[in-house]
Amino acid sequence: MRSRASRAHDARRVIRRVSAATAALAALLLATACAPSGDAAGKSPTGRPSASPTPTVTATAPPTLAERTRRIVERMDVPQQAACVVMGNAPGTDPAALHAMMTGGFGGFILMAGNIPPTSDGLRAVTTALTVDPELPPLIATDEEGGDVTRLPWDTGPGADVLKSEPPSAAEAAFATRGKLLADAGVTVNFGIVADVAQGPGSFIYSRSFGTDPAAAAERVDAAVRGEASAVRSTLKHFPGHGAAEGDSHHTIPATTMDLETWRAQVAPPFLAGIRAGAPLVMMGHLAYTAVDAQPASLSPTWHRILREDLGFRGVIVTDDLDMLVDSGDPAYADEVADAVRSVAAGSDLVLALDGAGPGTAQRIADGLAAAVQSGTLPRDRLAEAASRVVALRLQIADQLAGR
Repeated sequence: MRSRASRAHDARRVIRRVSAATAALAALLLATACAPSGDAAGKSPTGRPSASPTPTVTATAPPTLAERTRRIVERMDVPQQAACVVMGNAPGTDPAALHAMMTGGFGGFILMAGNIPPTSDGLRAVTTALTVDPELPPLIATDEEGGDVTRLPWDTGPGADVLKSEPPSAAEAAFATRGKLLADAGVTVNFGIVADVAQGPGSFIYSRSFGTDPAAAAERVDAAVRGEASAVRSTLKHFPGHGAAEGDSHHTIPATTMDLETWRAQVAPPFLAGIRAGAPLVMMGHLAYTAVDAQPASLSPTWHRILREDLGFRGVIVTDDLDMLVDSGDPAYADEVADAVRSVAAGSDLVLALDGAGPGTAQRIADGLAAAVQSGTLPRDRLAEAASRVVALRLQIADQLAGR
């Protein structure tokens, strides 16, 4: 027989084992009670995945510029798209009258001398009135070149007449100052960089150009674009080049027989430099290079294609004032509305319509563009493409003004 002490020792061992088992069972029951129902894979009793107690939030990327542009243009009907590709003008500085005009949905407004008050604050009141929708502001432009063509009375900086003899850094500094003056007054687009290469001192465009040497002019065009890039949108003019086509395009259609290869070497470099520097607009001149196309470049599909495909330009193509074609006296260009339709069909995205033919010119042109789409004269896709380029530029300006 086992001794009483041995039996007591065995009893204590049994009690300890039972106590340990009881504690383990209690812990298991507690864990089961605290755990969510379902198996270890997180499934509910029905076999469906259990909802997470903290939902996962997926960040949605903001729409791209292309997406925003597409949505806006798709919401426009044909008359609205037509108005969007017109940059108009009306006389005077009355903010209420100018605001009323811009409720027509025009893509932009060009400020001429008669639209500019004597002070920057006065001009700011005008440009503010021109903006109907701050989320999609119009392109507010002027041709502030400096020198011979100065719209702002308070812009005393040098123009190309002086800068052609200075190093490129002087052109950059002058246009940086000029761009800030424009931006402070609410102007967002400057038709101010003359990329024409003059043929000589007797050339019509000589005093407004950066000289007669293509390479030197290209350096200064590049500098001017970079100078004003942070303040306003630069425009290169007058493509494909006023220097080779002598004569004042305000009263005639200057023409040259220069061939394309000579043009590439002697005339194109400043335009190419400005495009590579980031200029977002190029202005088509009413100039005829008859060896390339007998039509003025502003109406020529060939020159639009060269600008897009050969020079790689992806921005907004704007015409020079259409009234200049009418004033040439050529009966083929006597109708501003027909000229606008031909220009957009050729590849321009924005037509410049001053009130030379009387009040309401911008609206007549917009109506004519819409009618041309309805008749099939102007492809609807071409109008939508033009409107898209204009809207994209307007959105970029809106983002900059809002600090986005």
